[in-house]
Amino acid sequence: MSGSRLLGTGSALPQQVVTNAQLAERVDTSDEWIVERTGIRQRHIAAEGETTATLAIAAARAALEDAGVEASSIGLIVLATATPDNTFPATATKVQAALGCNGGIAFDVAAVCSGFLYALSIADSLLRTGMAKRALVIGAETFSRILDWEDRTTCVLFGDGAGAVVLEAPTPDALADPKAPGILGTRLHADGAQHDLLYVDGGPSSTQTVGHVRMRGPEVFRHAVVNLAEVLREVLEATGVSVEEIDWVVPHQANARILDATARKLGISPDKVVVTVSQHANTSAASVPLALDVARKDGRIKAGDLVMLEAMGGGFTWGASLIRL
Repeated sequence: MSGSRLLGTGSALPQQVVTNAQLAERVDTSDEWIVERTGIRQRHIAAEGETTATLAIAAARAALEDAGVEASSIGLIVLATATPDNTFPATATKVQAALGCNGGIAFDVAAVCSGFLYALSIADSLLRTGMAKRALVIGAETFSRILDWEDRTTCVLFGDGAGAVVLEAPTPDALADPKAPGILGTRLHADGAQHDLLYVDGGPSSTQTVGHVRMRGPEVFRHAVVNLAEVLREVLEATGVSVEEIDWVVPHQANARILDATARKLGISPDKVVVTVSQHANTSAASVPLALDVARKDGRIKAGDLVMLEAMGGGFTWGASLIRL
């Protein structure tokens, strides 16, 4: 069965671009070192006055324009972020107020780099139950605000940005038609036992500070390749779709080597994988919708295409979703 239909996409990036060469002036690293290990060449960094909310609002407005719908038709906003503007209220409520669609449902989801997939699944479920007719699903981050800029193993990896999609509840006909546009299947997982491999060493309850990102890169790499390959197979099995039928894979843009290794493990041609990590770095929950928007706007992803979204992040959390555009 086809689920909620994707009507439009949008994205937003801070104007400030920081290249590897510029980073090398601050920490002991080099463009060659970063590119060889990650594939990253630059990242966008939020300036003073730019926040997760301002990026999310810009991405949401772009998605609404792309979808050709009014903000007043949005009854649900689910925003995935690990870097909210405030501990509370949810950053989603700031987006709601800015768009002028108050009164509906608005909340944040915290699943780090997998957050957008968690948010997409939640929104699809709520739309299917009639809680709203249309939803904005957003991934937005200002990871630069929680980086230790003296730690070259982490500060070179991340960037800021936002991506958004407009979803519409499925019609009865669409629910009965496996070829109709919509979300075909999603699988999500978490493994809290891996907490210490990728986390932030602060929080309101534990340290009363924001903290910084800490990561054990080699261990994260190994888990990512195995977990992502397995969850992609789960979605394919659940939907009855073969690897050969997939038109595009839009992965979380963490590391070019992870993207290559996962594609090889599944037997997917690299030509079918959307890669934006060189320009945006790892934008956490924003990376999947941001890459999806880029590939739609440049004409690669077209109506009718079968697109697999996948991500893994701190927690560990991971998941995948198959969508027919």
